[in-house]
Amino acid sequence: MQVAVLGLFCAPVIVSGTGLFGLVSGKEELSVVPSDLPFFGSLASSSVVGVNVLDPYALLEVLAASASITAGAALAAVPPLLVYGLVRGRAFCGWICPVNLALEGVDWLRRKLGLSVAVHTLPRRTKMIVSIVVLVICAITGMLVFEMFSPIAFLNRGMLFGSLAGGFTMAAIVVAELFWAERVWCRALCPLGGFYEAIGTFGLVSVKMDAERCVHCDACRAVCL
Repeated sequence: MQVAVLGLFCAPVIVSGTGLFGLVSGKEELSVVPSDLPFFGSLASSSVVGVNVLDPYALLEVLAASASITAGAALAAVPPLLVYGLVRGRAFCGWICPVNLALEGVDWLRRKLGLSVAVHTLPRRTKMIVSIVVLVICAITGMLVFEMFSPIAFLNRGMLFGSLAGGFTMAAIVVAELFWAERVWCRALCPLGGFYEAIGTFGLVSVKMDAERCVHCDACRAVCL
C-alpha cells in the first residue's frame, strides 16, 4: 500500500516527462503540465480532480506562524480530517507515510546486523506533546518548523521535486532506529503522528481483542508494536 501511494504521487511527474528527484527531461515542451492532470501534488498539498487537499497539521503550522489562514486553505484541510477522523488517525502512519516504509528497511538491516535495541523507550503519547510543542515554536518563530525538518517531506517531496529539506532528520532517525530504539520516531516522536492519533482516537476502524476467545498466549502482544 505504501509503495502504491508513492507510485500515485510519482505518476503525474513521470507522465509529464519532467522526471523524478527534480530532474528535467531536457525537452523544450512538456507532453502535459503535471498540474493539469486529475491528480498532482505531495502529501502536504495536492489537487484531486480539481479539489485542493491540504495536510491539516501543515495548516495548523501556518495558523500558528501567521495567525491567519484563508477560507480556501481551511476547506482543503477538511477531507483528510474527515477520512482520518472517521477511519483511524494512525491509518496514515501505517499505510500512507513513506517514513514507515523506509523504517521497515531499517528493521531488516538491524536484523541482518544482529543489533538488539529496546522497543519501549518513550511513552507513546509523547508525540502528542511534541505535536503541540512544534506548533508553539511555529508561533514563536513565525516559521513552519516541521515542514522545514520533516522526514516525511524529505522522502515524499524529495522523490518528486528533489527537495533535501528534512534529510538530516531522516538520517538521525535511521541512526536512532538502528542503535537506540525500534520505531521510536513513529511511536513517540513524530508530531504529525501525534496529531493524527489525537483526531482519530474515536475512529471506526481499530484493532480490538475478543476477550472471551483469548487464551492468554501473548502471541499478539509479542509481534504487535
